[in-house]
Amino acid sequence: MATNNYNETIYIPLEDVESEHCALIVEKELALVKGIESHKVELNNRRAAITVKNNEVVANAVKAVKDLGYGVSTVVKTFPVLGMTCASCAASAESMVKYESGVVNASVNFATGNLTVEYLPNITDAAKIQKAVQAGGYDLLVEDESTQQETLESIHAEKFRTLKSKTIWAIILSLPVVVIGMFFMDIPYANPIMWFFATPVVLWFGKDFFLNAWKQAKHRSANMDTLVALSTGIAYIFSVFNMLFAEFWHQRGLHAHVYFEAAAVVIAFILLGKLLEEKAKGNTSSAIKKLMGLQPKTVMVIQPDGSEIQVAIEAVKAGDIILVKPGEKIAVDGMVILGDSYVDESMLSGEPVPVFKKENEKVFAGTINQKGSFQFKAVKVGKETMLAQIIKMVQDAQGSKAPVQKMVDKIAGIFVPVVIGIALFTFVLWFILGGENGVVQGLLAAVTVLVIACPCALGLATPTAIMVGVGKGAEQGILIKDAESLELAKRVNAIVLDKTGTITEGRPQVTGVQWLNGDDTTNAILLSIEKQSEHPLAEAVVNHLEGVAVTTISAFDSITGKGVKANHGLDTYYVGNRKLLIENGITVAEQLQDQAEQWSEESKTVIWFANSTQALAVIAIADKIKETSVLAIQEMQAMGIELYMLTGDNESTAKAIAEQTGIKHYKAEVMPQHKADFVRDLQQRGKVVAMVGDGINDSTALATADVSIAMGKGSDIAMDVAKMTIISSDLTKIPQAIRLSKQTVATIKQNLFWAFIYNVIGIPVAAGILFPINGFLLNPMLAGAAMALSSVSVVSNSLRLKWKK
Repeated sequence: MATNNYNETIYIPLEDVESEHCALIVEKELALVKGIESHKVELNNRRAAITVKNNEVVANAVKAVKDLGYGVSTVVKTFPVLGMTCASCAASAESMVKYESGVVNASVNFATGNLTVEYLPNITDAAKIQKAVQAGGYDLLVEDESTQQETLESIHAEKFRTLKSKTIWAIILSLPVVVIGMFFMDIPYANPIMWFFATPVVLWFGKDFFLNAWKQAKHRSANMDTLVALSTGIAYIFSVFNMLFAEFWHQRGLHAHVYFEAAAVVIAFILLGKLLEEKAKGNTSSAIKKLMGLQPKTVMVIQPDGSEIQVAIEAVKAGDIILVKPGEKIAVDGMVILGDSYVDESMLSGEPVPVFKKENEKVFAGTINQKGSFQFKAVKVGKETMLAQIIKMVQDAQGSKAPVQKMVDKIAGIFVPVVIGIALFTFVLWFILGGENGVVQGLLAAVTVLVIACPCALGLATPTAIMVGVGKGAEQGILIKDAESLELAKRVNAIVLDKTGTITEGRPQVTGVQWLNGDDTTNAILLSIEKQSEHPLAEAVVNHLEGVAVTTISAFDSITGKGVKANHGLDTYYVGNRKLLIENGITVAEQLQDQAEQWSEESKTVIWFANSTQALAVIAIADKIKETSVLAIQEMQAMGIELYMLTGDNESTAKAIAEQTGIKHYKAEVMPQHKADFVRDLQQRGKVVAMVGDGINDSTALATADVSIAMGKGSDIAMDVAKMTIISSDLTKIPQAIRLSKQTVATIKQNLFWAFIYNVIGIPVAAGILFPINGFLLNPMLAGAAMALSSVSVVSNSLRLKWKK
């Protein structure tokens, strides 16, 4: 296989890796594969992330996982190769395909002219393989492929259908065994009839347990399959022996019991448990599925000649002009160039109110156009879109481990060997102390111990809760990058808020205009002058006067540090500060002066509009506080969290904002590097600190804080550094995130409690600890049902998070 000189992260989709213990086994095996630079199994995402230097390693990694008895979601397809003329062409085309990232195996048969290729559908697809072949001068006859995710979904759906069929048949065939075993043991040929029904359940529907247990044993490992195979296998073989060689026991004065019902029902119950677990786990990843479903499959592209053509989403390139009709989903990120409309962005931001979009405004993939129609230019496509970034962030977060998981991993790692040890110890104790039935009852007790012990409940406790928590956050417009920040957020007792863009809108806006005698003409002159000015405050005035008609001005002149002047007709007009008016001898009416002083006291920036003789208007400009900021601040303070506002603005502005929002602690004229120092100071005082910011100047402080939160409308750097992102930049989402953290951690604790208690109580009872007290021995069938229910109950408890407010 050809080698690539690169370092690339490949995601191998895993099947049957159901618990943290299974994940540890896979990680251990991957560590032995040469050429893997780094590796990590993400249980929630059902994948292994490996960094490789060449594509040959991928095939070895996939083989290693399959040798352990676990599945890998690969696709095997055959395509006709076009343009080959000799056997060396076949070899060349084959090496081209093997070079392609994500290809596990490939062979080209020159006689049939076909390429048979096995690949990872989440890494590559038929279109990419076709391009690789085309690069060598050949071509592939490729039919339309569904997207990678849909291919994976179909593989999981097929697996679920097979599991469902196995479960139904196992239950149907187990029922007569249970009925005979419990009520009609004395009917003629009872044992052969039970054997007849139990054999397909154990050896056919349960064969995967035995095959996987054998593969584990070859690698000196053990997992849940080992426990199931040992318990049901022992019960089945023991029953066959007792049926065929009943005299062996009769000669010793004992009755030859058979336990076909236990073996069959345990398999049926565990298959049912896996089926319910698979269905529940499918629900835990529904947030990802919802996000992926937001992007349309096709779009309408406007050609250079003005004609419209429908193309697949994969074919859209940056720079394409796309038409969006009423009710349609926006396919990629872009900029509106013609028309306007309201767009529902709730699926990204969690905000229910549609946002008005006009020319030169950004639109995002996955949002829904309302009643209007518009054209936009594609700016970011494919993996670059905001939606794709969100999906990746959510997947990565769901794949990360919470700190509490590390302890659980250690327990899961030694769980199966310990349980096998307990089972053997149980048998020995019964054999020594159990009297004439010691062997039989010891064997049954050992089988029951193996059946009831469940590493799955333990392994699922943390990741399923994290998965649902992260998914719920994404649906509410709170992007959580890793499990650690989700777990830590509940402990936050101090929050540091940046002012500009976090508490405030982050852009100057006109908050008030006082005219001496305003009319349409003076409005038009003011707008026309400000339109030519490059000052940031001029933009606020232009936005405020939107809809006013412009007029002709001449002799425009910018006066540095003071303002601008221009002529309209025979008169000269000025826009700027008070110094500009004084220098030009312009009089100011008392009512305008009073208003200007009041606004100055409120820390608003005041600008004047005047003609050559008198001031015509005074305008107040300020960075407005967001409508939701005051409510959010009150809510956080009510939760007992100390709030601190940091700003580079002057003392009077900082004081005014603090008073308006109710923040008690604030610091003005803070340099970016000092923000991080302030966070460290709070941490040294024993505080768990969250930093909330939106700009590049906040990035150091964000990196220093225990929990870092970025505003979605801020800079990319802030979002890269932060562990959480509030897409809508709405501060009320922060109390929501803290509540979500509390609920998630509570769910993890509940799950771990039940998983531990279940095993702590279940294993001794299964071993027969109650027998000397009240003669109770747990039936292996009931143990199988309890084991299946333990996993389902843990996953179901995690799913309760979805419906909590």
